[in-house]
Amino acid sequence: MKSLSFSHPLLRLVLALLLLLSPVLAPVPLFAQDQGLESLRQSGQAFRSVAKKVSPAVVFIQVEQNIESSRSGVEFFSPFDSPFGDEFLRRFFGESPNSRSPRKQAPKKRASGQGSGFIITPDGYILTNNHVVDKADSVKVTMLDGREYNASIVGTDPPSDLAVIKIDESDLPFLRLGDSEALEVGDWVLAVGNPFGLSHTLTAGIVSAKGRSNIGLSDYENFIQTDAAINPGNSGGPLVNLDGKVVGINTAIFSRSGGSMGIGFAIPVNMAKQVRKQLIEDGEVTRGQLGVYIQQLTSELAETFGLKKGEGVLVAQVIEDSPAEHGGLKRGDVILRIDGKNVGEVAQFRNQVALTAPGTKMRLTLQRDGKKKEITVVIGRLDGESIATSGDGGKVPHIGLSLQSLTPEIAERLGYDDTEGVLVTAVEAGSRAEEAGIQRNDLILEIDRQPVTSPAEAKALLGKKSRRGHLLLIRHGESTRYLALKID
Repeated sequence: MKSLSFSHPLLRLVLALLLLLSPVLAPVPLFAQDQGLESLRQSGQAFRSVAKKVSPAVVFIQVEQNIESSRSGVEFFSPFDSPFGDEFLRRFFGESPNSRSPRKQAPKKRASGQGSGFIITPDGYILTNNHVVDKADSVKVTMLDGREYNASIVGTDPPSDLAVIKIDESDLPFLRLGDSEALEVGDWVLAVGNPFGLSHTLTAGIVSAKGRSNIGLSDYENFIQTDAAINPGNSGGPLVNLDGKVVGINTAIFSRSGGSMGIGFAIPVNMAKQVRKQLIEDGEVTRGQLGVYIQQLTSELAETFGLKKGEGVLVAQVIEDSPAEHGGLKRGDVILRIDGKNVGEVAQFRNQVALTAPGTKMRLTLQRDGKKKEITVVIGRLDGESIATSGDGGKVPHIGLSLQSLTPEIAERLGYDDTEGVLVTAVEAGSRAEEAGIQRNDLILEIDRQPVTSPAEAKALLGKKSRRGHLLLIRHGESTRYLALKID
């Protein structure tokens, strides 16, 4: 066998290549591996620290409800049968097998459910979700150390899905409330609660999104979305940052399986602060109202106003004799700022108005006819039957329609010579509206021979039961025709 000497050209080439490639082929330095492990250890230590700080103030809530037994002995399962104890989550992962059909059984007298909550004062006030304790006749609270207490319901607020309960004790561990506005997408957050009855479970994730609305969970939505695992039983528990401060109240999940799929929703703690204060002091929440219907400024609408998408919210209708009318708001105004702060989302605007105390003066910056303008309005009180701002401009879900008032600017863009009627902004595929032949940008002039001028009027008429269905007078472009809308 022949051997190669160091003077051989081929050997010199191989050695040169090895020298060139040596930095690439070299193993990862030990100090780099150590740095990676140290970073992981620090994360673990941070989570461990949060768990020790937060868990003692998180409580396991068990509720019982008296229910009326069916005379026939046939029971439809109560919402309390789910680990969450609520109808609320069924909107997310569908009807459970038990709820699709009645089950023959002995009549029940009591139903039970469970959820989570957390102590917010050393004298025993606890914040949780309304749907955890709604209609409960008895509430029992269990702490991390095993102590059990009977709790009383201080106040509930279904529109925000928040509630405050109380136990009689002092010197209790409690959680401090942080600032949800300071959260950024990508921040670490941890959820603590009792999923499926597994007491004081901690999961970690990040803030996936902020300001989620139009989900259909509650009247006032501005949710934090997180991928921290949230499951049935977490409802009402805290979402905390790495300082152990509460930034949200875990409320619901989106799931096709009944368990976590990495999409959970939490109520921002800044909203909860205002609701909590009123519930503790008054036992109920008083909300403000402006008396307008508003809608999102889409890209198309924004262009017609010379603005950018999300640069404000559009006033679609001003209610007669409302605070908005008294303050000088007009249909077609674009509200750009509230008290100097930019507003670009309908939910943001609606929540801010609702959580402003009646009688408060609110400074609005508008764009009207292409010019900036400032006005001051005095917030009114939202009563049970009062009309608040509408985030969707007028959805009619059972028909599959979305409606809005027709502003002069939109009428001009679509070629309508006046602003009478209600504009169709969307038609759901496969809906009754689509079957009837209703199209986007149609103008509904009459319903059952009654003229309509607002989404509220249209929704009211379409909500009336009629065996024959509804007769609609529709204008599309320059043509006008009648359509029959059948309702099952």
